Amino acid sequence: MYKYYFVYIMSNKAHRLYTGITSTLEKRVLQHKHHLLGGFTKQYNFDRLVYFERFSRVTNAIAREKEIKGWVRAKKIALIEQENPWWHDLSDEWYEKEPKPLSRK
Repeated sequence: MYKYYFVYIMSNKAHRLYTGITSTLEKRVLQHKHHLLGGFTKQYNFDRLVYFERFSRVTNAIAREKEIKGWVRAKKIALIEQENPWWHDLSDEWYEKEPKPLSRK
């Protein structure tokens, strides 16, 4: 089985942005939706996956995450809107309508 790494951007109702990296995108997005991640992500309720990229090498994913995090907000918005102009939650159909609770582990 081949392992992939994802750089992703989460948003909230106010269109604040959070950029992260993970090897388990579906699980990480569910953690965001259930507010299981602390700090900045929990404080601002990032519950919508608006953009992601897949990489086969972790080093490439880390470099891309750093690149995106270094951008001004307008450039991040342009990246999102190039693929997702209406800011739909790209994970909307990944889960049951009532997601099962996750543990903090």
